[in-house]
Amino acid sequence: QVQLVESGGGLVQAGGSLRLSCEASGLIFRLSTMAWYRQAPGKQRELVADISIRGSTTYADSVQGRFIISRDNSKNTVYLQMNSLKIEDTAVYYCHLLTLDSWGQGTQVIVSS
Repeated sequence: QVQLVESGGGLVQAGGSLRLSCEASGLIFRLSTMAWYRQAPGKQRELVADISIRGSTTYADSVQGRFIISRDNSKNTVYLQMNSLKIEDTAVYYCHLLTLDSWGQGTQVIVSS
């Protein structure tokens, strides 16, 4: 079983930036699509962005042009660079490893006005 550990969440003002990181414990990371999801209070978990083994990316319409997902296979780490943050980006952000359907514990992002 792989472990995913997220970091980088916190409190930021609207318009600011944060960078989330998710480190995986095993080499399976290099063989799997990785994704970031988020869940706001009272809402369902939603896909934010994903990145394939080869680096192809997809984004939710709500974050397109503001967020960038990337991966470093040498570090077993996936990143989410979040720019121009909005209050509606407030949520717990989760890392997901598709191959094993594994989830991280989540990291809280709060965007204030």
